[in-house]
Amino acid sequence: MASQAIENHRAGADIVTGDADCRKRSVELLEEMGLPKGLLPMEDIAEFGYNRATGFMWLVQGKKKVEHTFKKIKQMVSYAAEVTAFAEKGKLKKITGVKTKELMLWLSVVEVYVPEGSPEKVTFRTGTGLSDTFDATAFALGE
Repeated sequence: MASQAIENHRAGADIVTGDADCRKRSVELLEEMGLPKGLLPMEDIAEFGYNRATGFMWLVQGKKKVEHTFKKIKQMVSYAAEVTAFAEKGKLKKITGVKTKELMLWLSVVEVYVPEGSPEKVTFRTGTGLSDTFDATAFALGE
């Protein structure tokens, strides 16, 4: 069952289903926005949608959540069954469904962006205002 946020943006959205097509389209969108292609390593994706008019994008996976460790930076990230964000050039903002583990706490990631003039870096901002910047190569496909 999709959230109300997804339902609100479904009209006029480009929607695909099936894991392979969803992965392909989500990677294409990340690339179009100038973001690392491996930023959303979700599994068993049932639906991907992108409303170009509003910038709203979503991924719905068949599993309740997936945890992924980005090995190069030793950072664990959790992806809920539903991940949403507003996409714009170099940025995903108002993200829901993504958390990162810092020390012993899981913190919600609310924004990811590539700083202007530094395409080799990616900055993550949490709901608490903390941010951290990493090498973009840590988020390449398959990492």
